[in-house]
Amino acid sequence: MKESHVVTCFVESNGEVLIVKRSLKVSTYQQKWSGISGYIETGTTPMEQAWQELREEAGLDFSSVTFKKEGDVLVIMDEKLDRKWFVHPFRFALADRDKVVLDWENLKHIWVDPKRIPEYETVPGLYDAWENVK
Repeated sequence: MKESHVVTCFVESNGEVLIVKRSLKVSTYQQKWSGISGYIETGTTPMEQAWQELREEAGLDFSSVTFKKEGDVLVIMDEKLDRKWFVHPFRFALADRDKVVLDWENLKHIWVDPKRIPEYETVPGLYDAWENVK
C-alpha cells in the first residue's frame, strides 16, 4: 500500500468554512469537495506546504489569512486506491472572502457551516480533519 502525506487547510470566515470542488485535472478524487490541499513535498514541513497550497490554490498569503491551529495527523485508508493517507490538518481565518482566487486544481468554492460538511461528497476523512482543528 502506498503511503502519502498531504496537508488539508481549512479557511474560515464568519463562522463558515471554505470548501472547494476538485477539478478533473487532479490525480485523485476528481469533483469531490475538499479543503485547500496538496502533497507534502520532500524537504518541506507540513506548515510550509500548507502556506504554499494556500498561495497556489486560493491566492491567499500571510497578509490575508491568520494561522489558527495545526491538528494531529490523521491516517485515512483508501483500499480502492491502495493508499494510506497521512493528513496534516490546518485551520486559518480569513477576513475578506473576496481574496479567494482559485487555480486550475479546483472548479469552484463555497462557504458552508462546518457541521454541514458531511452533507457533501467529499474526499475521505474531510469532516474528521475539520473536527481535529476546530
